[in-house]
Amino acid sequence: MIVGVPKEVKDNEFRVALTPEGARELTEAGHRVLIQDRAGDGSNIPQERYTRAGADIVPTAEQVWGESDLILKVKEPVPREYELLREEQVLFTYLHLAASKELTQAMIDRKVHGVAYETVQLADGRLPLLAPMSEVAGRMAPHVGARLLEKEYGGRGILMGGVSGVRPAKVLVLGAGMAGSNAAWIAAGMEAEVVVLDKSLDKLRYIDQIHRGRIMTLMSDRLTLEQRVRETDVVIGTVLIPGARAPKLVTREMVRSMRPGSVIIDIAIDQGGCVETAHATTHSNPVYDVDGVTHYCVANMPGAVPRTSTIALTNAPLPYTRKIASGGFTKAIEDAGLAEGVNVYNGAITYKAVADSQGRQYVPLGEAVA
Repeated sequence: MIVGVPKEVKDNEFRVALTPEGARELTEAGHRVLIQDRAGDGSNIPQERYTRAGADIVPTAEQVWGESDLILKVKEPVPREYELLREEQVLFTYLHLAASKELTQAMIDRKVHGVAYETVQLADGRLPLLAPMSEVAGRMAPHVGARLLEKEYGGRGILMGGVSGVRPAKVLVLGAGMAGSNAAWIAAGMEAEVVVLDKSLDKLRYIDQIHRGRIMTLMSDRLTLEQRVRETDVVIGTVLIPGARAPKLVTREMVRSMRPGSVIIDIAIDQGGCVETAHATTHSNPVYDVDGVTHYCVANMPGAVPRTSTIALTNAPLPYTRKIASGGFTKAIEDAGLAEGVNVYNGAITYKAVADSQGRQYVPLGEAVA
């Protein structure tokens, strides 16, 4: 199989979907790997390493897309890439289709087989390909919040960890999953006053056991959310429903109740965001103000640390990539976990949460493949 890795074109996206180590694994198995010229530069991966790993360097994205059976990307295609999609081509990347009707339609029209990293799911419910970037984004969020609280950036002028005799910043984390637990961990390490809300008592209990009371955990309900949002300095939203749009937990009224200079960081923005006033931003223009509250809603947060993110990300999907390349797509999706990742197949939406979020017809994968 020919496996292609185009250079990422989303705003300030410096990650690359395959490392030289991954390229070597594929070439050793007899597959041809095409890497677009300078695709690894943003992650400080010298091009010669890909060449030594047996990959072929090609000059243009058009050549990568045009010749490859399997395309590996980090982020979903942007509009200028839609015309490069080919029928029966397998696209393996973060798709986040629930938040983008336009991309969904383009993939349906082009009859691409779209496998989303974020919905590949193991039998125990874990999301192995989403976890690495959730971990990175979660760990980044408190650093972003600490910076935006500074007066220079329009914040309240609060030091995240406070000092002796002065109260630290209050940080509210919505969701105790991979991103939320990591955000809480780093914020607590910065000596902020941290509260985590979730509806899962098991997840909250785990945080309690690990951090031994250093992080306050509360069951999530409307009244608790209203009270905590009103008094907090930094809200970090991490709520996720796999493949579906994120629920709008923080309303406009809650945002209005926050003190001027407070900060909202919506990590769930890839799936539409869990804050009513949130809309996707970019690294070039990351923040905006609503009712005196700074909103940071960058849809590819881990792109700011591409070296770490690339290595963390590419390790996870490689076994599935090998499975697709070696056995063919139809054989590969006999793996139930990988099958959960198939969001579109041959013009049909095969992931129910995506179909429901857009009011479109859902076709079970077994029927679409038959």
